[in-house]
Amino acid sequence: MIEQLDTNMEMVAVIPARGGSRGVPRKNIKLFCGKPLIAWSIEALLGSKSVSSVWVSSDDEEILQVAQDYGARTIIRPAEISGDMATSESAWLHALEYIQDQGVSIELLVAVQATSPIRESDDFDKAIKYFYENSLDSLFSATLIEDRFVWEKNDTNDYVSVTYDWRMRARRQDLKQRYLENGSFYILKPELLEKTNNRLGGKIGAFLMDSYKQFQIDSEEDFKFCQYIMQGFLEGEI
Repeated sequence: MIEQLDTNMEMVAVIPARGGSRGVPRKNIKLFCGKPLIAWSIEALLGSKSVSSVWVSSDDEEILQVAQDYGARTIIRPAEISGDMATSESAWLHALEYIQDQGVSIELLVAVQATSPIRESDDFDKAIKYFYENSLDSLFSATLIEDRFVWEKNDTNDYVSVTYDWRMRARRQDLKQRYLENGSFYILKPELLEKTNNRLGGKIGAFLMDSYKQFQIDSEEDFKFCQYIMQGFLEGEI
């Protein structure tokens, strides 16, 4: 168990999970390697030695029931913050208020995305340890980007190199390290979210995860691709 700053305060995990999904209908409870997608996140959090409680915030009764079946506590997310334009921040803020109204003092918020199922309980424990060791205010999960030559189009529709200068192509070993915010989870002090309405701020850190854990599910193609990765992970082939 990682030592907390105040033993009377909790490290609370919240998973926002709207009922609506454009890319994959009913995505959060669609079966993924034999379980509802959201179940993988719930179980990973429940297996953490550091997370005190796991909550799912949703506007959908079926999602809330699935969450309960897999051991999470539930929060009914109001309709006004459940539409396509609603932010995860709005759900996390509402959840903080709800949980605190239950008499829980929250030291850290572990803000988790249900659409990134490939992770382990140990990822949360190591990230929380890293958070404290580096005296952070917020943290994002990340993947190291290696040997990526990225381009974009400018205002005149011409291609422009972003991560390197194509006129002076550097050797791979000389490229500057870059970090991909992979969206799997964030860790932050509750007061930061309450003051800024942003998951990141203050002293920001990045917790590096294995590259195969970086993928998010936003489409049917993502669903199939991530299932192949998860199957290899579960079978110990990764």
